[in-house]
Amino acid sequence: MKKVAVVRNFVTVTFLLAFLIALPVVRADERNQATLFTFSQPVQIPGYVLPAGTYVFELVNSFNHEIVRISNADRTNVIAVIQAVPTMQKGLSGKAAIILAERGASQPEAIVAWSYPGSVQGHQFLYSKQVREEVAKDKQDTIVFGH
Repeated sequence: MKKVAVVRNFVTVTFLLAFLIALPVVRADERNQATLFTFSQPVQIPGYVLPAGTYVFELVNSFNHEIVRISNADRTNVIAVIQAVPTMQKGLSGKAAIILAERGASQPEAIVAWSYPGSVQGHQFLYSKQVREEVAKDKQDTIVFGH
């Protein structure tokens, strides 16, 4: 009987250790706010146009600045690293969202900001002064992902 109790305790301790080791991995998306977005048409980000496809937007650990890394869906290719500033996302109820500016028929829509599900704070991209002024004049739509 003691042998069975020792085996159960070993299994319990092993399970708890595995859980504690896996816990940071499970919570990693909350820390870096990794969010998967799929676009059916090209979209503009500062300095680049993303072709239609699926991308991961995530925060990079930085002490002084908010840095957003955009990668392909499986994170094997970093497409852009962009500076952003925090912004409040009103009326999104903590859902993942993208704010797009309509740029006219000849240009793709520009991503103005994005937010992580469960957060009321979003991440506004920093464009050049000229593009920032153009985007400010354009009609902006918020696309909410999830229910």
